[in-house]
Formats: sequence, structure tokens, C-alpha cells
Amino acid sequence: MAGAKMGLGGGLSNLFGSDTSDLMEESLDNGIKNLPLAKIEPNPDQPRKAFDQVSLDELAESIRLHGVITPITVRKGEKDGYYQIIAGERRWRAARQAGLEDIPAMVLEAEEDEVMELALIENLQRQDLNPIEEAEGYERLMKQFGLTQEQVSKRVVKSRSAVANALRLLALPNEVRTMVSEGEISGGHARAVLAVNEEDKRVEAARQMVGLSVRQSEALAKRMNKKTVEKPEQPPEVSVDYIAELEKELEGVLGRKISIQQGKHSGQLTLEYYGAEDLERLSEALRNLHV
Repeated sequence: MAGAKMGLGGGLSNLFGSDTSDLMEESLDNGIKNLPLAKIEPNPDQPRKAFDQVSLDELAESIRLHGVITPITVRKGEKDGYYQIIAGERRWRAARQAGLEDIPAMVLEAEEDEVMELALIENLQRQDLNPIEEAEGYERLMKQFGLTQEQVSKRVVKSRSAVANALRLLALPNEVRTMVSEGEISGGHARAVLAVNEEDKRVEAARQMVGLSVRQSEALAKRMNKKTVEKPEQPPEVSVDYIAELEKELEGVLGRKISIQQGKHSGQLTLEYYGAEDLERLSEALRNLHV
């Protein structure tokens, strides 16, 4: 039990600062109580959204065999005789599943904001949150309690860069966030998705990353970022021999000197004529040509 009290004290110090002696003395005076499970309610603002059923089954079986080793932490609820969970909802759920009627609990005197922050911190210090739950928890600490990334990192005892990298995942499209929450792709895969420059391609990138390693996913993101510059289609080049042959053929048809000048995208055709009568004959010949 002493170990549980020491761990809780550390969490409270992170939450309320170093001056937690009054709160802790009051809690220790009250000691650990066995409270009826039916009189305990979960915190509606619990940061954890999903509880893995297999893990819950294993914990319930352990509780059947050994009981609840680490007490949960509660405060007095709004209804008389009821309590609200601050930390330990998973143990509370497993105890109910195991068929217990009561559970050891430490009762704290805490205000609403203090409860919310402590619940967030307690959950964020656990290892089994999915990356999106973790990121959303950091975001709530920042928005609801006005904390900076640096302050959040100190509260949860993690580096500032770890907090910043987690928060980046909230920029993912909703479909990709769901894939991360449900374990289809990992946080590492999700960061590879964020490396795809074109946002409208990120969902497709995430789908392609399912089953790949993180390194393979990073390579996929790099490939998707390589923009293939298509060369404009070049018109077929007209050979000198062909131009000379064409000039000769037209000269035979029209009976005069023909000159063809081929440029890059266009050209010039020059017809010679010799006087007004010749121009009239040329005009007539051109009218009779079937193009």
C-alpha cells in the first residue's frame, strides 16, 4: 500500500505543485476505504475513450485470484453517499466484471478542475493509451488549463519533443486518426503520413501503409512527394530530305520555284510568280488543288 500512496503523492505534486502536504495529510488520515462498487461512478470527462476487452478480461481474472492490489482514487460525488473516480476506472470496471461488491479506494478532497487535470495526467502517464488518445489528452491540458507544451511535458514527465510530436497527429484527417485509434497503423506510420506534402493524398497514403513497416512507410511518403515533371510533347521533327522532296513535288505541280522554311513550331511556304498573268494562273492552279 505504501507504494501506491507514494505514486499518488508524486502525481499530486505534479498537479498542484510542491505544496500538497495538507491535501495528502487529509487523505492519509482518512486512509484507504473499501467502498461499494455500486456507489462509485466514472468521471464523464475521462480522457480514455476505449478499454481493450481482452486486457480487461485478464485484469478481471487477476482480481478474482488476488483482489485489487492498487486502490483507486476517488472524490465525493454530487449525489450523497456516491463517489466519482479520479484515477483507476479500468480497475473499477475489472472489479465489477470479477463480481466484487466493493473496492479499496483513497478518497481525496479535490475541486472539479483539479480532478480533471489529475485524471488527465494519471492516464497520460500510462503506457496503454493509443497515440490519438495521448495527443488529445495533451491538447486538453493545454486548452482547458492554459498550459504550454513545456508545462505539459513536465506534468507528464516526458520530453517537450515527445509532446510536440504527439500533438502533430491531431493534424491527420479523421479517417487516418480512426485508423491509428483502432490499431490499423501505429504512431510511427501516422507521422509518415504527415510527411506526405499533399494533404488530399494522406488518406490514400495511410491505406497503403497498412501492413508496411514504419521505414517502408517513410519511403512510400518520399516517393509520393516526388513530383514527376512531364516534358511537353515535342512535335515530330521534319527532316531536311523530306522538305527538299516536298519542294520538288510542289514545283512540279505548280510550275514555279517553291521555298519551304521549317521553324521550331511553325514554318513558311514561299511561291514565286512572274508578272500579273502568272499570278492569275497560280491563283487558278491553287483553286483547283484538292486538299
